[in-house]
Amino acid sequence: MDNPTEMNAKNQSTLQAVTKLAQTCEYEATHTHQVTLLALRLFDDLQGLHKLGQQERLWLQYAGILHDIGWIEGWHGHHKTALRIILNTPLLPFDSKERLIIGSIARYHRKGIPDPHRHDHFATLSHPEQDVVRKLSAFLRLADGLDRTHCSRVKDLKCNITPRKIVVQCIVGSEPIEEAEAAFAKSDLLQVVFKRKLILEWKIEP
Repeated sequence: MDNPTEMNAKNQSTLQAVTKLAQTCEYEATHTHQVTLLALRLFDDLQGLHKLGQQERLWLQYAGILHDIGWIEGWHGHHKTALRIILNTPLLPFDSKERLIIGSIARYHRKGIPDPHRHDHFATLSHPEQDVVRKLSAFLRLADGLDRTHCSRVKDLKCNITPRKIVVQCIVGSEPIEEAEAAFAKSDLLQVVFKRKLILEWKIEP
């Protein structure tokens, strides 16, 4: 299916199915869409580093919308619950490989980072697919930290890349004490994947 119009219709239909699943799982819409927006912003600004394309961007978007659906069964282990739901629900129009990729991205938004020696679902992926999951999970993980309080304090962000650093300047509406702490803690995967130190800068614009 190479026709752009048909592709756009298919992507829109898939997005609707993903959003419907999130709604079925009683997701927190404001937080979820804020995290997804920030993750996609990181993806776009760091294109020169990750070299991924439109398909991978869509996977990140879907994973962002689904990352907290595990809350339907409670907070404890909700990242693992999200993976299980994505792998098994009939509501998503993905094949088994896409389910595994998107589910893994959602699963790694918190707790342990991807490890093929400890996580069977991740080990099932090919090495190139594992690389994609690491990169996209790094963006989702950081984005989730940037909305730690679920208050959408980060209004926008922009990234600058140097040989040794990734500088992320965040425009915020108020003092981001909890966001700053959580984002730094959840930048672990991004710093490992891209072999650069993350610098977070905050600009308050009430």
